[in-house]
Amino acid sequence: MFEFQSHMIFPVHAVRSAGPWPPRAERLQVKTPDGETLQGIHMPADAPDASETLLLGFGGNAWNAQDVAEYLHELFPGNDVVAFHYRGYAPSTGSPSGEKLIEDAPLVYDAAVARLKPRRVIGIGFSIGTGVAAQLSARRKLDGLILVTPFDSLKAVAQGMFPWVPIGPFFAHEIDAVTPCRTGTTPIAIIAGQKDEIVAPERTDALRKNVAKLVFDRTIPRAGHNDIYARSDFHEAMREALRAVAP
Repeated sequence: MFEFQSHMIFPVHAVRSAGPWPPRAERLQVKTPDGETLQGIHMPADAPDASETLLLGFGGNAWNAQDVAEYLHELFPGNDVVAFHYRGYAPSTGSPSGEKLIEDAPLVYDAAVARLKPRRVIGIGFSIGTGVAAQLSARRKLDGLILVTPFDSLKAVAQGMFPWVPIGPFFAHEIDAVTPCRTGTTPIAIIAGQKDEIVAPERTDALRKNVAKLVFDRTIPRAGHNDIYARSDFHEAMREALRAVAP
């Protein structure tokens, strides 16, 4: 059961390799206390705006960090973007787990802030990355959070996908997004897909109802969990969300 859930939640074998290195991009690296190496990418702003805002991206479980960084750079060319490959996702070393992704996020934050010295930092999470970003907000100062297709509990998402299996006693990768959102003061934006087939609407609703400072909430009509990213109305919602969390 443990091995099965690990392969399902962290399909490292199915993550496509990063493409050619983008022009002007900077390689970043972080050493973890347990001896692993996390590899990251910094995409500089094309024409930096006066906000000096860093966008710190956390991808879904089948994303590589370069895709995250390039996607956010395309949406927000005026901002610096940093993303790291999760541990176990090449070229980062180690083995992924819910606990380790949460532990690694502050290390990534510290390295990015030390390197770029931004005036403010906005965390942007996609899918499983929404839980990681939410947990980061309880450990480091984030000036805003944008959560795309978010959930309240990763265990609850898994249980919903396999309702006939008693997942609770065996689940080893819980990521709790509710607690930091309920107790924190970070402005939060939520963007969901109406037809999300992975994160059921009730999981997003359970999070939404517990966000202490919800400043933007948008559900993209007819959008699924994966096809949402190509939608022009999603792109506009992302830009509106950034303006809402970081006015």
